[in-house]
Amino acid sequence: MALTIKPKKESRWDLVSLGEVMVRFDPGERRIATTRSFEVCEGGGEYNVARGLKRCFGLDTAVVTAFADDPVGRLLQDLIYQGGVDQALVRWVEHDGVGRAARNGLNFTERGFGVRAALGSYDRGHTAVSQLKAGDIDWNEIFGKHAARWFHTGGIFCALSETTPEVALEAIEAARKNGTIVSYDLNYRASLWKSLGGKKRAQEVNRRIAPHVDVMLGNEEDFSAALGYEVPGMDEHLSAFEVEGFKQMIGKVVKDYPFKVVATTLRKAKTATLNDWGAICYCDGKFYQAKNRENLEIFDRVGGGDSFASGLIYGFLAGQEPQWCLECGAAHGALAMTTPGDTSMVTFKEVMQVMKGVGARIAR
Repeated sequence: MALTIKPKKESRWDLVSLGEVMVRFDPGERRIATTRSFEVCEGGGEYNVARGLKRCFGLDTAVVTAFADDPVGRLLQDLIYQGGVDQALVRWVEHDGVGRAARNGLNFTERGFGVRAALGSYDRGHTAVSQLKAGDIDWNEIFGKHAARWFHTGGIFCALSETTPEVALEAIEAARKNGTIVSYDLNYRASLWKSLGGKKRAQEVNRRIAPHVDVMLGNEEDFSAALGYEVPGMDEHLSAFEVEGFKQMIGKVVKDYPFKVVATTLRKAKTATLNDWGAICYCDGKFYQAKNRENLEIFDRVGGGDSFASGLIYGFLAGQEPQWCLECGAAHGALAMTTPGDTSMVTFKEVMQVMKGVGARIAR
């Protein structure tokens, strides 16, 4: 096995994640610009992984983040309570009354349907978590005194401000020093990097972080925009399951960086609600490919990649073989996109059923 993972008895947490948690406003069947009501939930790329591991797979997880101490921050606290992720590492920042100094992030996302793509609109400038600086968090206490088996963060957190990449690097170095596995999701978001220097800056940041990562995650756009690799033959019409180009790209990546595992989802969006869905993984010098799911019906695509990550990580934490880990991630990601919101609402039993190919007949 490529990964040497601490036993559970030596660690307070199975996984600790670092990232922003926002309130997501969902207009349901309407559009952001025309709705008169929203459903709310919590979400955030790095947090979603911790929540999926807790809520679906029953592991002990925690999130490192920061909230402004106002009613919106307390709403986020209440939503996280429902998901069960440990909030002992949440940093609370005094609210100045209007949010000039620090505020909480908001994410407006409509789901898309048919030929109309999903649409997201961020309202997350000057948030409390974006103002974290190196030295604010005692990482040696987290990974040394309490201990965690796995640490997860990613490119979304690093794109929040000029200081967040240094926080991520500090955390990753402390995790590795204490024998914790490190995973990183490239998760390139053009809107977040736009004011910080675009792709050039994203690549500078991610190339500094990449040498310290054990498990690197991302899709074809992420590896291209955030690390500068191109998938041979890739264009917007690439079939989700033409994997030779991805294998060639990953072959170059693992020559440049000491990743133990590289995993990517494969998606072709035929329409907003009908996708081909799959995944491949490189581990121990071999490639693994998950079952191809053509014409997968999508209810809400947001969080599918995060749920893939949590299923994959669960497999490794459970001591499973790479093929099983990959199938678990792909199944969990597929199921997560059948429900609203960023986070998984499915059960471990349902993941196992999908992995086994059990049909979708009603259970009653």
